[in-house]
Amino acid sequence: MVKVEKYYLPPTRLIPNSPQPLLRYKGLLAEPSERRPEVINDRLERNYWTTQWIFRYGPSQPSHYHSRIHEAMAVLSGRATIRFGVADMDPDLDKNTWGNAKETGGIEVTANIGDVFIIPAGVAHKTFDTSPSAEFSLLTPGDGHGIPGPNVGEALASVELSGFTMMGAYPKNCGHWDFSTGVEGVGDFEASWSVPRPEKDPFLGDLQDGIVGQWNAIKIPDRKALFANL
Repeated sequence: MVKVEKYYLPPTRLIPNSPQPLLRYKGLLAEPSERRPEVINDRLERNYWTTQWIFRYGPSQPSHYHSRIHEAMAVLSGRATIRFGVADMDPDLDKNTWGNAKETGGIEVTANIGDVFIIPAGVAHKTFDTSPSAEFSLLTPGDGHGIPGPNVGEALASVELSGFTMMGAYPKNCGHWDFSTGVEGVGDFEASWSVPRPEKDPFLGDLQDGIVGQWNAIKIPDRKALFANL
């Protein structure tokens, strides 16, 4: 049985977040054989999602969101904290990670090996406090916007995992991810809110436990009501 955690994140002054819930499938990929990148890729392909990267994360990174595309992230190794839903308020990573230089609100989740996160377009996320400690690095060929070459499975099978690593995937034929930090989309949050729901969940396919059942038909929120208490 899939353990699904749901988080509804309202917009902030700088971050659109989403009417759809952030989903966490805790320990979904419990077995080592399930976490092999090439095996995950086959599963994603069957559900019309595309692997674009495997990153090894450093101690911290800027908070950001993807304005026009939904994202799935699977934890392949290590442990980290992921902060969802708020923007950094200072470019200094020490201040915005460990201090108070961030928007109020949001949530922090401990990401463990085997966890899967389904992140709606517009939802901010920031990975930090990684263990084992390592330098940030892209582990897959290319620039992080897709795996080049005729044999993606072979390229993924050759990746050597170390530190805290995640694998990222996006719905097929929906383009590549952007990196919005909370300035670019102000005044145009509806563009993120209106990104269509994918046909299938990247890991659960047609199961109602996944986005097919958990994400409702898009209904653009009333902007005035959402921002009334900000």
